[in-house]
Amino acid sequence: MLLLVGLGNPGAEYARNRHNIGFMAAETIARRHNFSPWRKRFQGVTAEGTVGGDKVLALEPGTFMNLSGQSVVAALQFFKLKPENVVVIHDELDLPPGKIRVKKGGGHGGHNGLRSIDSHIGKEYWRVRLGIGHPGNKDLVSGYVLHDFAKADQAWIDPLLDAVADGLPLLVEGQPENFMNKVTLATAGR
Repeated sequence: MLLLVGLGNPGAEYARNRHNIGFMAAETIARRHNFSPWRKRFQGVTAEGTVGGDKVLALEPGTFMNLSGQSVVAALQFFKLKPENVVVIHDELDLPPGKIRVKKGGGHGGHNGLRSIDSHIGKEYWRVRLGIGHPGNKDLVSGYVLHDFAKADQAWIDPLLDAVADGLPLLVEGQPENFMNKVTLATAGR
């Protein structure tokens, strides 16, 4: 079983924020792979499905970003999973918009959602980093990530989210490099 965590902040006012691209990805995956309806669970909402023959539980923590680890550890303990069975999809300031990187372990890079998860389950989980770009000045970061994507960003957001959902079976099968390559090729030139 794979625990797929999309990071974001709960509430309609945050739904289109750059910080919520993890929620957007989880919702696209759940739709594309015909997951169950979302229901409240583990201090968040979950949807269940099968991808590539394996059970996947999508989780959107209902806590704010800096408390995401509480929701993740609750689901992890309930299903008796190990951190390596967790994939966290999140926004990444240090990648250009629309780019993707996948890795296991590492630091939180100042991301409060990852910092919270690290403190609850350690660092040995998978991270799918979705580039949102950087505002250019560290003093502008908070306002940038908590602002909605611009209308022009839809030209790369929708293809990226679709490619992540389409390529997910490769990630579930333990092929992170092939997953990343498939997403990169599908979004090249956007």
